[in-house]
Order: sequence, then structure tokens, then C-alpha cells
Amino acid sequence: MRLFIQIPCFNEEHALPVAYEALPKKIKGITRIDTVIIDDGSTDATVNVAASLGIKHDVRLKKNQGLARAFAAGLDYCLRNGADIIVNTDADNQYCADDIELLVAPILAHKADMVIGARPIKNIEHFSFSKKILQGIGSWVVRLASQANVEDAPSGFRAFSRHAASQLNVFSRYTYTLETIIQAGHNGIAIESVPIRVNDDLRPSRLVKSIPSYLRQSILTIIRSMMAYNPFKFFVMPGVVSFAFGILIGIRFLYFYFTDGGEGHIQSLILGSVLLGSGIFLVIIGLIADLISVNRKILEQIDLRLRQIESAKR
Repeated sequence: MRLFIQIPCFNEEHALPVAYEALPKKIKGITRIDTVIIDDGSTDATVNVAASLGIKHDVRLKKNQGLARAFAAGLDYCLRNGADIIVNTDADNQYCADDIELLVAPILAHKADMVIGARPIKNIEHFSFSKKILQGIGSWVVRLASQANVEDAPSGFRAFSRHAASQLNVFSRYTYTLETIIQAGHNGIAIESVPIRVNDDLRPSRLVKSIPSYLRQSILTIIRSMMAYNPFKFFVMPGVVSFAFGILIGIRFLYFYFTDGGEGHIQSLILGSVLLGSGIFLVIIGLIADLISVNRKILEQIDLRLRQIESAKR
């Protein structure tokens, strides 16, 4: 079993040595461990530092493209270079590297294809009360959207089997954490959470610049993922509700129309018409989006098959 540990980096010349030195050198059940950095357009000496540390694998993005793109580029590189298991961790040494063994254990035991490290959110002192509440709400929403039991959805400390990594396609530029869970849940990938430890901050988070900004980006990511992977439910259910309310309001108008001529209830007629039209529109959009989703799934299967053929050739 060959394990790749990938570390997305953006100007991490000071933090990278700390994170790299903490990585495990041996893990039971793993025959080879390789480390790869994904340089996301760094303007400092991150690449040179990585070379001095003896890291032989690197992916270089000429321009800063964001954490999600760096993560996806890392997965692609690891798959092309024969990874059986891929672990993603942060360059700021946020996660306890010794717990990588816990992450890969369910994959080695064939119990899961995607394992997410669940941080002890309630006990992390540098997390504000509002951030802890939002983390809990966010994980709950992702559990509903993905139909997967994930305790810490925003956690970037993850392990993927080759089978799972080959099926993931990241579209977001901001963060991959929520999108990949929803995608994996709808693709039938077995997901498991394991408790992990965290270290003290080496630097402030660059992803969460402000709670409102992070919340806005996360909500948009969840909505886009739901639209992409479950469009029928996303559009048709609101459409049916709107149509039903339109019918009820229409019946109410007809009642007053036949009893007192409907005078003074023209607003009900207008509202009922709008709701009926909106309901029909949403249902049609849902049907069209569902057909597009079917085509997307077929393309994903073709992409997976091509990756498997390329892997077999190598």
C-alpha cells in the first residue's frame, strides 16, 4: 500500500518545516509513504524550503487559485503517481500528524473509502463561541445534504482511497470540504469520521478571514452542490409547495367569487396565479436539471473509467 500525504501550500516557508517534521515515517499496513506539496502560486520560498526538507514531489500552480483548486491538483497528481491512499493535511500544522494512522485505518480495513478527522470543536480554546456554533450547524446541514454521518464537515484532515479520490470532482474555488462530502454521499462512497487531535495555531486561518464571509461562501457551496447532485428534489419540492399554495388560494378566491362576486379579493387571484406559475416553472426547471444531472453522472463514470485504464497501463 502506497500512501501519499499531500499538503496544499500558499506562502508557507515558516510553517511547512514544522508540519513536515511531524509527519509519520512508518504506518502499519503501509509499505511506502510519500509527501507532496501543492504550491498554490506562493511568492515566498515555500518551494525551496520543501526541497531542502527532502520533499521530492511537488505540484506548482503558477497563479494562486485557491485551496479547492490546489486540493484537486494534488489528488490528480497522487493518482497519476500510483497512490493507493491519499491523506490531505494543512501546512499550518493544525492537525496532529500522529493521527494519520487513525485516518487510514478504516480504509486499510475496507470499512470506508473516505475518512474525515473530527476535531474536538468544543474543547478548542482559540475557536470563538460563535464559530463553534456555526461549525455545528454547518456539519448538521451537510449531513442532511449528503445523507452521510459526518461530525466535522469543515475539517480538511482527510484520507481517501484510490477508488474515492478517482470519483471526486471539485468545482468550487473557495474550499473543497463541504462539496466533496455532498458529492461522495450522493455517489455512494462509504464515509467515516474518526476523532483526531489538534495542535496550537502557528498562524491565523487564511480561509476564514471573517465569520460572515466564510458563512456566505459555505452556504453558496452547499446550495450549488445540492443543485448539482440532487436537482430534482432541490427544485421540484419547492415547486410542488408553491403550486399547492396557489391551488388553495385559487379555491379561496373561487369561494368568494361564487358567494359574493369576489369583490375585494383580486389580490388573492393575483397571488394564486403567481404561485401557480412559479410552481410550474420550478417543476420544469427541476426536470431539466435532473436530465442534465444524469448526463453529468455518465460523464463522471466515463472519466472514472479512463482514470482506471490509465492506471492499469502504468
